[in-house]
Amino acid sequence: MTQDALSSPSEIAEQKTESDFWWHLSFGALLAASAITFGLWAYGSIGQTTHYWVLALTIIFGLFMAFNIGGNDVANSFGTSVGAKTLTMKQALVIAAIFEVGGAILAGGEVTETVRNGIVDLHGVNLQPMDFVFIMMAALLGAALWLLIATQMGWPVSTTHSIVGGIVGAAVTIGHRTNTGGWNIVQWDQIGEIAMSWILSPLLGGIVAYFLFLAIQRGILVYNQRADEQLEEIRQERAEHKKRHKASFERLSEMQQLAYTTAMVRDAEISRRRGFDRADLESDYFRELYELDDREQNVNAFRALQLWVPLLASLGAMMITAMMLFKGLKNLHLNIDNVGNIMIIGMIGAGVWMAVRVFARTIRNMELSRATFIMFSWMQVFTAAAFAFSHGSNDIANAVGPIAAILDVLHTGSINAKAAVPPILLVCCGVALVSGLWFIGRKVITTVGSGLTRIHPASGFAAELAAATVVMGASVLGLPVSSTHILIGAILGVGMVTRSANWGLMRPIALAWVITIPAAAGIGALGVLVLRLIFG
Repeated sequence: MTQDALSSPSEIAEQKTESDFWWHLSFGALLAASAITFGLWAYGSIGQTTHYWVLALTIIFGLFMAFNIGGNDVANSFGTSVGAKTLTMKQALVIAAIFEVGGAILAGGEVTETVRNGIVDLHGVNLQPMDFVFIMMAALLGAALWLLIATQMGWPVSTTHSIVGGIVGAAVTIGHRTNTGGWNIVQWDQIGEIAMSWILSPLLGGIVAYFLFLAIQRGILVYNQRADEQLEEIRQERAEHKKRHKASFERLSEMQQLAYTTAMVRDAEISRRRGFDRADLESDYFRELYELDDREQNVNAFRALQLWVPLLASLGAMMITAMMLFKGLKNLHLNIDNVGNIMIIGMIGAGVWMAVRVFARTIRNMELSRATFIMFSWMQVFTAAAFAFSHGSNDIANAVGPIAAILDVLHTGSINAKAAVPPILLVCCGVALVSGLWFIGRKVITTVGSGLTRIHPASGFAAELAAATVVMGASVLGLPVSSTHILIGAILGVGMVTRSANWGLMRPIALAWVITIPAAAGIGALGVLVLRLIFG
């Protein structure tokens, strides 16, 4: 290699900075184009209105909310994959772009509830339509600003709790100002369930992840480590054997060397046959090699990968499929009965088991540690992609719902229980989501991927699968849980197995969970007063 071909560390850093500059520019331009495109569409869609500035601020607040969901919630979802070195930041970005936006467009729903039912009873209050608009705008602003603060601190928090807090603060403030209601419009039992989720979610996630990763560690990783140690010992013995043979061969006379070489040539020919016996060998050199080869085969290094990983992958595929059917695709109203769902889950599980088993056989010639890394990396990528799709189809509503509700009020002049969600809104919020991941998601990714515990593909897969299992089980049982809190608990669960959980970092995160609703509510309350003062 010539001197000109060598690059200094500073030159490499400059190239990376230049590359990131174009990524920044591309996403900035894409985000601006999305905002302008949606603004023009919304302007033509709502018809004649005098509230153009309200519409403009709604679009800004809504896309700002989606941007911060991407920086916090999406970053939280991909943190384990990036932390385990399974994906680079840019690879995570591409997968997020495909599956988050795909989930939002394909399964984001054609209609949305204008208010999150069960938290604030706005239908029981005599609200003016524009007061409702101000509540939704302030809720978006309050939730988005709190998410931005949490993201800058590297704290993964619940976006759902954030928007709920924004709505509560703005609604109670409007109720007091207009004498149409107050604290009584808040369903405090539902707030109590949210408080319960602060403990229940991480606890369930941690317990499931702990036992799942413990089983993976004892059944696969420890077995592989012992097999690697045995293989390394055999490799060293083989090297020592060759050295001893060379030294002893050199001490022989020429006639003895000739005879021994002839015997070794015959043994080399015999050893190439299948099913030959040790007794057929003449030289001590090949007899000892035979014993070493026999010991190497008895190690059966790939036994755990071939036996347990396909079963684990099948279990993960069935759980992810169930999560997709009952959660990710629920807005499509597929009308598949329970028998059909079970058949789909079973067929996918069987197909994945067969595919992974075949794949495990094709990589037998690889180094065992490398093969283990590759298999768990692929499994982790699939779980992360499924999480992204489910997230795009569900949590995008935290930004889309209030925007759609505001557009509906501006268009009809009245408050309706449901509002249509235009596809262009889903696309633009999806773009803002991915842009947020790129611009501000790194701190949360660092927290989730390496701050709370050391993550590698096997532990990352265990955390993601445990989180999916708990989310699915909680959805079926109707338990009040947060997917964000579950995943954080799952990461700490695998950290307890490896005794590397960072409880010191967990303290400010837990505090952030507790103050999410009050913080978003406070900003929402202040925001609605300012909006009402300007536009009221």
